[in-house]
Amino acid sequence: MNQIAISRIENFEHLRCLNEQQLQNLTNCMQLKKVSRGDIIYKEGEPKDYVYLIVEGSVKLASHTGEGKMLIKDILHDQSIFGENIFAGNECRYEFAEAIADTEYYQISSTDFKRLAEQNSDFASYILDVIVNRLFDLEERLKNFVFKSAKERIMFFIRKTGEKRGIKIGIDECLINHGMSHKEIASLTDTSRQTVARVLSELKRTNVIHFSPRKPNKILIRDMSSL
Repeated sequence: MNQIAISRIENFEHLRCLNEQQLQNLTNCMQLKKVSRGDIIYKEGEPKDYVYLIVEGSVKLASHTGEGKMLIKDILHDQSIFGENIFAGNECRYEFAEAIADTEYYQISSTDFKRLAEQNSDFASYILDVIVNRLFDLEERLKNFVFKSAKERIMFFIRKTGEKRGIKIGIDECLINHGMSHKEIASLTDTSRQTVARVLSELKRTNVIHFSPRKPNKILIRDMSSL
């Protein structure tokens, strides 16, 4: 079990600074979980008992607003970490985590995770960078909401996804599989589902992107510079 677990996580960017013994100790306290699309991994208000490593799949981090609407904070994919904000003073989750695809992940108790951060300063520094970068992404999103139009925010989402997870095809084209519904994209870009559908159709009509009605989650970006 340990060797299988090590082989699955040793290439995670944030674990490369661990020595062999620390990596072994980590696998000894990890638990492998499998969930289906739509399953909740943790809820708002639950204790921060675990930190999670995505082996395969996609997870949505979101919270509910006072009006009953949903605010998506982030979408995470393979080799990502989440639930890492266990170092803050509050003991409960401010958001919920939901699988948006069939997902496999390892969960690590917060106690074991904190112990590892105390033992390895490079690892602690990396986790701090993860937290800071997520705060930066939220700040950038707020700026986009204030200064960019709805169309520009949706185009920014497509380009950002292409930069992070896109598969380059040919010279200029890039293929992304965002795995999200129009409603989820709307929440992430602070627009409406109807606006997302309209903008995507417009970008397809002007040949900026292409997608099939049968597989709308897969988008071919014709030229990244056009976004």
